[in-house]
Amino acid sequence: MIRALLAFLLLTSPAFAAGMSVFVRNQRSDGVAVELFSRDSQKVWPGDDKVFLIRPKARKSVPISCEPGEHICWGAWVNGDDSVTAGVGPDNDQPCDTCCFICTEHSTETVDLAE
Repeated sequence: MIRALLAFLLLTSPAFAAGMSVFVRNQRSDGVAVELFSRDSQKVWPGDDKVFLIRPKARKSVPISCEPGEHICWGAWVNGDDSVTAGVGPDNDQPCDTCCFICTEHSTETVDLAE
């Protein structure tokens, strides 16, 4: 009976989210806002109409929880001026071949924001 219960629990357990980090290096002389967008769902990090703010010439590591294998793209813009953008931009609507990565447990993805 206990074996059957354990087997049931193992087979019906939901998939677990992966924990990973995104390390942002802002090499600009302006502060920037950054958001991360899932290509596989409607998830946005940090979410709730918030952004990751990175001061000029600063570095920041942000932890995220994502599904293993999930495709994630980053968008950045000058804080206070979303006409100056990088990656997929603030609305996740800009083409970008080099601003996406795959969610992998216990990994770190680096984003470099140059002048």
